[in-house]
Amino acid sequence: MKDELIKMIIEEECIKFGHFVLTSGKESNYYIDVKKLITNPRALKLIARLISERAQELGLSYDKVAGPELGAVPIATALALETGRPLLIVRKKKKEHGTGKQIEGEIKPGDKVLLVEDVTTTGGSVLRAARILKENGAEVVGIFVVVDREEGAKEAIEREGYRLYPLVLVSELFEAAGVPKG
Repeated sequence: MKDELIKMIIEEECIKFGHFVLTSGKESNYYIDVKKLITNPRALKLIARLISERAQELGLSYDKVAGPELGAVPIATALALETGRPLLIVRKKKKEHGTGKQIEGEIKPGDKVLLVEDVTTTGGSVLRAARILKENGAEVVGIFVVVDREEGAKEAIEREGYRLYPLVLVSELFEAAGVPKG
């Protein structure tokens, strides 16, 4: 299934070359457009199945699935549908209207949460979401990402006491596409 995902990423032309400024603020000569991939229902199903099966293999026990807005929300939704577990959406900032929530969905102290992300570079976005979940009483049992750019996210996430489980490494993508990394 992993090979199928890599093939889909390449066929959907999710690797773009040029000059890009990433969410982390870093500049890069390539961009991994997982958002383009996750608009494909077949890709979403495959990603959800891969995460679900890998979490099972690892023996990860979790009550809920969470994703930070925006790119991870379709992934978290697909995983919630795949596993039958409730969904949590972590906002970038608290709502300034209505209930003022930063987490959509019901979260209770002691909830074990599997956090998902589309792409990691430094890990900043997903770590922010993990901290918000923790502040609300949840325990993040693992963080899954579709593509890890291998630029420090794994190390940063592990320094904070979490584990990162990438479905695909950018080096694997580049190798499959026949493109030298960098």
